[in-house]
Amino acid sequence: MKFTSELALFLKARYPIIYINTIEEDRVEYIIRKNIKTNLNRSIYSWDFVDGYTNNPNNEGFAKRNPLQALELVERLNSETPALFLLKDFNRFLTDLSISRKLRNISRILKLQPKTIIIIGSDLTIPKELQELITVLEFQLPLEEEISQELNRLISSLNIQVDSELFENLTRACQGLSLERIRRVLSKIIATYKTIDKNSIAVLLSEKKQIISQTEILEYCSVNEKIANLGGLNNLKDWLNKRKTAFSIQASNYGLPTPRGLLLIGIQGTGKSLTAKAIANDWQLPLLKLDVGKLFGGIVGESESRLRQMIQLAETISPCILWIDEIDKAFTNTDSKGDSGTSNRVLATFISWLSEKTKPVFVISTANNIDLLPLEIIRKGRFDEIFFLDLPKLDEREEIFKIHLQEFRPDTWKSFDYTKLAQLSESFSGAEIRQSIIEGMYQAFYEKREVTTEDICFALKEFVPLASLETNQMVKLQNWASSGQIRLASSKPIYI
Repeated sequence: MKFTSELALFLKARYPIIYINTIEEDRVEYIIRKNIKTNLNRSIYSWDFVDGYTNNPNNEGFAKRNPLQALELVERLNSETPALFLLKDFNRFLTDLSISRKLRNISRILKLQPKTIIIIGSDLTIPKELQELITVLEFQLPLEEEISQELNRLISSLNIQVDSELFENLTRACQGLSLERIRRVLSKIIATYKTIDKNSIAVLLSEKKQIISQTEILEYCSVNEKIANLGGLNNLKDWLNKRKTAFSIQASNYGLPTPRGLLLIGIQGTGKSLTAKAIANDWQLPLLKLDVGKLFGGIVGESESRLRQMIQLAETISPCILWIDEIDKAFTNTDSKGDSGTSNRVLATFISWLSEKTKPVFVISTANNIDLLPLEIIRKGRFDEIFFLDLPKLDEREEIFKIHLQEFRPDTWKSFDYTKLAQLSESFSGAEIRQSIIEGMYQAFYEKREVTTEDICFALKEFVPLASLETNQMVKLQNWASSGQIRLASSKPIYI
């Protein structure tokens, strides 16, 4: 395990203070006691604010509710005794002047003696004066190997049979959850179903939705959309179909790198968001939607911390799809002087991760306005491909009308004049075509009769499409697409 090897290296090198960033106190303490005490032969002293020092009869209860006294034990112990001091809750006191001063004084002793302070906390906030002394070590949520071991232990204890496919699905469903939460959910499954079967997946995913929603940054989206229900977009569909199994073991064995992501550009209503949902459904991957507005916090450094949290969670749950809607509004191509450079720092971290990420997180970003996109975003290497979703052409509009009318009128959809509807809906986006059908249905419902082609035609004539209001932006997007700098999602471009 990478964590234990890094920690062992820090201890051998006599790093004075180590900060382990995690929500899993019990798990990290168990791993430290299991590996470090055995391999490095160090005594371990565990402290928390309520109970003081525990697990050591000579110092049981020492320094209750007294973090400054907790540091005094480090000085009192024999200088030749190798020791680890696990301090829980201690991160909340780092800003206190007496604690900060004591840590700086005691660090001189720690450099000369085989003693190390390990602070365990979930809120990574280190005062500037302590940043040179404290080394941060990330402790990841359980990965596939550890989850598999836990599942095997439980299945063996219950004496039940689970086939390999279900076991693989269970392991994947557990990714992104802490070990304690996995055990709790599995207990709930056993109490509900008396066994572990395919019903267990839904319970695990429900728990995952809850944990993701608690971050307030990512939203776990349930999707029912299908790629077959996207009208037109033949080039994009073909591109996606070739990469449908790119996250499989077979693709990895073949030597294929996992797809990095897509940037979809077009005016509102052309199906960008619908495409993101359809990809997740077709590829059978969880869809996480990033709320960019909540990414930017009011406290200095909070936005960068939230971005790191988002990246860590997405990579842990991987393979998955990360959907960033309207990325042009989040990272505008302007100088961010009003936010002390926060937007620029977040952008730099994000695009660096886009270029260097190794975990199978497929990023789908959508944008409406190319003028607001920073050049760093659209540079080659960030995304696998950039697609332009133009307004649907005549044959594509016919297809879109058929898709929606089959949904709204499954018994009578063949009776509509699709050629006429497609001709009247020039410059309409897919969303506007859907809305015109709904308007026609309202009119027919008001008159207490079945909707007809004429009802929809009347709605089309009354409707003012967005493209006619944003002509300059539409022309700019189409000219950029026709220049060859961006790939066309549909096979038949319009040249203006």
